[in-house]
Amino acid sequence: MKKRIISIVCFLTAAVLLFASCGNSGAEKTGNDADQSSASQVSSGNRTKILFTMEDGKTFTIALYPEYAPTTCENFESLVKSGFYEGTTFHRVIDGFMAQGGGFNTDGSQKSAESIIGEFANNGFAQNTLKHKRGTVSMARTTIPDSASSQFFICYKDCDFLDGNYAAFGEVTDGMDTVDSFLEVERDIDSNGDRSVPLTPIVIKSAEVIS
Repeated sequence: MKKRIISIVCFLTAAVLLFASCGNSGAEKTGNDADQSSASQVSSGNRTKILFTMEDGKTFTIALYPEYAPTTCENFESLVKSGFYEGTTFHRVIDGFMAQGGGFNTDGSQKSAESIIGEFANNGFAQNTLKHKRGTVSMARTTIPDSASSQFFICYKDCDFLDGNYAAFGEVTDGMDTVDSFLEVERDIDSNGDRSVPLTPIVIKSAEVIS
């Protein structure tokens, strides 16, 4: 079921009461995992880094790894510089799995960008050997290999089943606790049956290149 996460999804409208009895159980379960930060897969020094500032003032930083996914990194940096991500949300947050964002506005309307090539092994792009470890940043897509555009996701745990199937292109080098805090937001059930849809929008205030 989780392998279908990366398809583009729409917001669901449902009663807050649906989660009245279990709103924080998943976040508590994953709280222990928040202390288990994976070591960086490659050196994150002297790289382009993107600082994301959330609406609540919390921040996290992503380092880009263009030697593994050059087009993906170029596209991501271009979207950041254009201000594309400002005001978009993390619209899917799944305990023990990932947080996905960068494609919807706060009112639930979709924000789209041009599609790019899928830079992952099972799409004929062998040079991308990055693993989907905790903190890895990767591109969301539909079932079509070359359908990634603006949406990205951040892994909460090691997700080996995604390796070679999605274009990992960077990792969170600072502020993973901010990404973990998304799990504290009460969430609704999506069409796959996952508790993933934040009832309070998790909004990106700004994204900027800092190095």
